[in-house]
Amino acid sequence: HRLEGRTKIVLYKEQSYESNFESKSAPAAVSPSPPLLGTQILDTTKAIPNLLAPLPLKKNYFFALRSLTCKLRSPISISLLLRQAARRPMAQDDPVVSAQWLQQHLGQLDIKVLDASWYMPQESRDPWQEYQVSFWNSCNVHCSSPFVAMFLPAKIFAYDQVAHIPGALFFDIDGIVNRATDLPHMLPSEEAFAAAVSALGINNHDKVVVYDGKGFFSAPRVWWMFRVLGHDKVWVLDGGFPQWQASGFNIASSCPDDAVLKSKAANSAVETAYNGKLANAATFQTEFRPQLFWTLEKVKQNVAAKAHQVVDARAKGRFDGVMPEPREGVRSGHIPGTKCVPFPEMFDGAQTLLPADELSKKFEQEGILLDHPIVVTCGSGVTACI
Repeated sequence: HRLEGRTKIVLYKEQSYESNFESKSAPAAVSPSPPLLGTQILDTTKAIPNLLAPLPLKKNYFFALRSLTCKLRSPISISLLLRQAARRPMAQDDPVVSAQWLQQHLGQLDIKVLDASWYMPQESRDPWQEYQVSFWNSCNVHCSSPFVAMFLPAKIFAYDQVAHIPGALFFDIDGIVNRATDLPHMLPSEEAFAAAVSALGINNHDKVVVYDGKGFFSAPRVWWMFRVLGHDKVWVLDGGFPQWQASGFNIASSCPDDAVLKSKAANSAVETAYNGKLANAATFQTEFRPQLFWTLEKVKQNVAAKAHQVVDARAKGRFDGVMPEPREGVRSGHIPGTKCVPFPEMFDGAQTLLPADELSKKFEQEGILLDHPIVVTCGSGVTACI
């Protein structure tokens, strides 16, 4: 509320509200009145610690203030709008959840968050290193208090991905694979996947939310892996880590030893499974769905039979054979009869999925019939899952 150059921040619990501007002559009320969590009049000319110290905050409300501190440094009047997204349950036929939804449900025992970041070889980025990156080493500012730094705007950070969403575990796309082949990103065996996911502390009752550091790139691969191996309670964070940052939500400032050990244990469990040794008892059970998985033999048969439409998610230049493939020794071009729908066309400027009707038009423009069966391919089985 605007109060003569000061800002009144009102926090309400588990309900949406709109704050109205107040004046001496015509005070405004918030109606209907939700449960009050706390109220504090703040002098916006003061430093950030003085602004935040008196507030009766709980952890769940940090995100609102973090996104506002950049605005609270000058003596201006602002209106604070705390809007919580609809708290509807996730639908299993909806492949994504919003950053707002995840923020509201983060910390629930049956919500497991996975950082599935992965980058192309030429990008020279290490997702495992970025997941673990120290908060202070990744920050371009120097602050005397970590509490103050928690509320600084995300734009000050040097990396596109600074550490990770709180509580997220790292899922290694290059490690949780079929170890019996040198081809990249081949689907692991049921036993190996079950062992890896169990090592991450995930069971079949859990709801899994997957994200990546580019927004919408490698996370769908892990979404598909869970689905092809029988787990439908899995969703992709729409817009990924960049959308989480842009929303002003909290970013983990450190990587607990337990999180590091679980991620390493998942990779070790895969290796153990392929060495023919018994891993620890699996808490996650798989059920392979062959209809979601095609072998090379099926693709070769379909070239002649043309029973399924084949869509290539790579860039048009790679599809047409005029651009080199990023991996040495791999020919560019495409499977005969394939049509090209590059995966970046699936998103808006914020790297969130386009509405369903716009997505349909993208495919229809390429002559793809959405009521006919489709098989999708790409370079190594990552962006095809988008």
